[in-house]
Amino acid sequence: MPELPEVEAYRVAAQAALGRRVAELEVQDPRVLASGTSTTALVERVPGRKLVAVRRRGKLLVLDLPPTRLGLRFGMTGRLLVDGWSPVERLLWASPRLEPRWLRLVVRFEGGGSLGLVDPRLLGRVALDPDEDALGPDALTATPAELARALQGSVALKARLLDQRRIAGIGNLVADELLWRAALAPGRPAGSLEVADRTRLHRILRRTLADLVARGGSHLGDLMPERRPGGRCPRDGTPLVRGRVGGRTTWWCPAHQR
Repeated sequence: MPELPEVEAYRVAAQAALGRRVAELEVQDPRVLASGTSTTALVERVPGRKLVAVRRRGKLLVLDLPPTRLGLRFGMTGRLLVDGWSPVERLLWASPRLEPRWLRLVVRFEGGGSLGLVDPRLLGRVALDPDEDALGPDALTATPAELARALQGSVALKARLLDQRRIAGIGNLVADELLWRAALAPGRPAGSLEVADRTRLHRILRRTLADLVARGGSHLGDLMPERRPGGRCPRDGTPLVRGRVGGRTTWWCPAHQR
């Protein structure tokens, strides 16, 4: 599923379109539009605008087309097409095929080239002028103080990390990998972390995200091959425990994650 590493790959690839002017925007499936965004508004406001920046906040990709912005969310199976190809070849639990019927929206540029959203399960969304302030600080650049504020309260640690309003960009796979590397139990209260725990978590958060970006996806962590029945901790060989935290399937090592 597209988490921060995948959307970062989309951001980097989309920079190939910087400086291009939009010739046409085509909504091929209106169901992809977020609440408050209409085909009419997109067609009226986007064509003729020049793409001046491509930004990412968490799992939200933002195309700056002054005086407007186009926000893309990719759900579980969404991929960005840049001039007909995707920088992410494979998503977990999604088909590697690029069926024409899965193309939900396409932005075509003057002189050729395009950006498109392919989404087989139609869980992604496109929004005009998205509310970026509804998201917490980006997980890749969050400061220790911002992470500490995000972890206040008695909610389970993993659930807090998955709350995009608190900190943006961490999904289920990244959360399990991060907490396994940081030796922290996913179900412990987020506010129970000592200063040393939070410091370690912040350091490993940066390293984990940078590592997964470099590897090419959120599904390429060290824990991932063992997230299965009978899986064992890659660190100490202890059988992994499976449960649900924050409504999501969670795997952790009971021996070293505390």
